[in-house]
Amino acid sequence: MLKSLARREASAAAKDGREGLKAALAPPKVIAAVDLGASKVTCFIMKPEGVRKIDRTLTTCGVGYVQSRGVRGGAIVNLDEASDAIAQAVERAENVAGVNVQGVTVATAGGQLASSRVAGRVSIGARPISDNDLIRAIQNALAQIKLPGRRAIHILPVAWSVDGQGGVRDPRAMFGKTLGVELLVVSVAETVFQTLGACVERAHLQLEGVVAAPFVSALAALEEDEMDLGSVCIDMGGGSTSAAVFSGGSLVHVETVPVGGQHVTQDIARGLSTSIAGAERIKTLHGSAIASANEDREMIEAPPRGDDPGAGPVVAPRSLLKGIIAPRVEETLELLRDRLKASGAPVEPGAGLVLTGGASQLAGVREVAVRVFDRPVRLGRPRRVPHLADAASGPAFTAAAGILHRAAFGPREAVSAKSLTSAKLRREPLDPRANPVAKAAAWLRENL
Repeated sequence: MLKSLARREASAAAKDGREGLKAALAPPKVIAAVDLGASKVTCFIMKPEGVRKIDRTLTTCGVGYVQSRGVRGGAIVNLDEASDAIAQAVERAENVAGVNVQGVTVATAGGQLASSRVAGRVSIGARPISDNDLIRAIQNALAQIKLPGRRAIHILPVAWSVDGQGGVRDPRAMFGKTLGVELLVVSVAETVFQTLGACVERAHLQLEGVVAAPFVSALAALEEDEMDLGSVCIDMGGGSTSAAVFSGGSLVHVETVPVGGQHVTQDIARGLSTSIAGAERIKTLHGSAIASANEDREMIEAPPRGDDPGAGPVVAPRSLLKGIIAPRVEETLELLRDRLKASGAPVEPGAGLVLTGGASQLAGVREVAVRVFDRPVRLGRPRRVPHLADAASGPAFTAAAGILHRAAFGPREAVSAKSLTSAKLRREPLDPRANPVAKAAAWLRENL
């Protein structure tokens, strides 16, 4: 009987090993990225053959976007409307790509996005550092994570150290007595995460992961040198403005403020007594955050509020429009600057700024950012997806492109998106009963 039990256990272990290896070595599937913003919902679809490892670029097979509904200030306020918008954007991308999507990864800058750090340290014997030692160090750090009422969406190794010596990119095969790791934990409010999951499910899709919009925008817009030398990627969306701080090639901080391009539109609507749609049109056609020539003599027209047929258009000098836009843009960027300073984020002295997001396209925003941050500023686009149509190649589509880049090229995270989305953090070691093949497969699948 004992022999029979042993054979069954051995057979089960072998089966687990085969299944684990099969899962780890399975060909990559179609990736669907959704950027759920306050102004629009975007879906990018990429097939496995769209990944070019030679030059680390991507090619999408389907793009779809619709006007956002049910989202305000970076948060979902109407579940049905938001789920319908997601479904429509995904359907449009599916029609172009000729594929059916089962699950999506969603980018968000809402949910009280925040970041924190934890550290772990383990002892090493007189032998080279192995993958198992990295796993033990990460598990030690994971045990320190306490996020009451919040959900981790990224757990990224920021820095490794061997015998207290930091700056180690890859400690494997090195010798030392201790191995340390510092993890950056990016999290959102648990209630917001659950609402987002319910929204995606109502669109008859599976939630495969939630990512921070400024982080993935940076992956698509920043150069490798900018990540190494230090840079701040600012994602200016409709409902919020968020920042991802990079140093030494790693994400080191995330910050967000609940003010975005929609607040500028609302200010215009109030200041000119026009409708929201009219204010958005005026902002797009004539809006600027800096002064221009002849703006006092140049007049603009705005449609009146309501449906009174006798009411004529609102006529105002263009200088009035600038006087409405500039204070709000300055306030937003100054608030973000002050938040970054208060957080103690390690912004390198010579770090430049990269602006992305739809609100960054407003004329004069770059000049205002230069004045507020006193740093060089450039406009970022999804440069790692070079073959996008003109309509989908601007800064407003950087986050969706970044999701695809993260799926194709990383960076590799300490805990997989699947694990963070579906369950609690995995702190226990790999099953000791599993054979080495199963262990290796699980590691490849879920970790570094």
